Amino acid sequence: MLETMLAKYAPADHAERERALREVMQEVALAGLYRRGFFEKAAFYGGTALRIFYGLDRFSEDLDFSLLQSDPGFSLEPYFEAIIREFEAVGLSVEIAAKPRSTQSAIESAFLKSQNPIYHLAIGGEPLRLERPVKIKFEIDTDPPLGFQTEEKLLLMPFSFYIKCFALPDLFAGKLHALLFRQWKNRVKGRDWFDYEWYVRHGHAVSLAHFKARAVQSGHLGSDTPLDGSALKAMIKKRIASVDLEAAKADVRRFLQDDRALAIWGADYFSQLTDRLLVANPQEKDSIKC
Repeated sequence: MLETMLAKYAPADHAERERALREVMQEVALAGLYRRGFFEKAAFYGGTALRIFYGLDRFSEDLDFSLLQSDPGFSLEPYFEAIIREFEAVGLSVEIAAKPRSTQSAIESAFLKSQNPIYHLAIGGEPLRLERPVKIKFEIDTDPPLGFQTEEKLLLMPFSFYIKCFALPDLFAGKLHALLFRQWKNRVKGRDWFDYEWYVRHGHAVSLAHFKARAVQSGHLGSDTPLDGSALKAMIKKRIASVDLEAAKADVRRFLQDDRALAIWGADYFSQLTDRLLVANPQEKDSIKC
């Protein structure tokens, strides 16, 4: 099974082999979570969800989840055994350990809160001749802003199963919240800008309501602050004027197989992209609301 899952990547060198293994591991981990009923309580979101299910053309490292209802005491540990068994079924031995909750990290990330447990999954390098273990980080938002939509998405490996995912307008809302408000010390996360470009270029609309719910919860907007498409575009253009796009390119380059698409990046380019940003009509949604 492992060889079958890796075969679709046809890795040409060590770096591509490690990247392929990491992506296969992400899918196996999702299968283990599914077996244990995790997606009855949570939904998959973030860059890896966008890559696996919606075709984002960049690599993503982490697995990000949101509970469907707030539960600050939620723990992923009851799911560890199912994940380990799933890896054993494809011939891999793994270790999973909880990482202590970090208030500092929660403050630095718009997606993390002090009650978010963070986990790492590691695989030894021996079976695939890797020089170091491959690690996958899990992040679970245990107190999410609600009002998002979900949909069931199909994975075919290591067996056929459905994953509950954020719908695209709400995924986009989370990405815009990160792009505008992420606190990442003095660094810029170019992956936010790459994903933003992807959403706009592919004509995906953003959920204004879910963006505002996130911004209100994080304290960046007041609940009575008026917000429409024009106001959101103005916020994005203000951010474009202050971001170091050369640093953004440097950050995202290692996640791409072909970085030629970055050549056009500049303030004017992103400003014109923003003019084409679409806002979703909530009346058109027919997926599950949480």
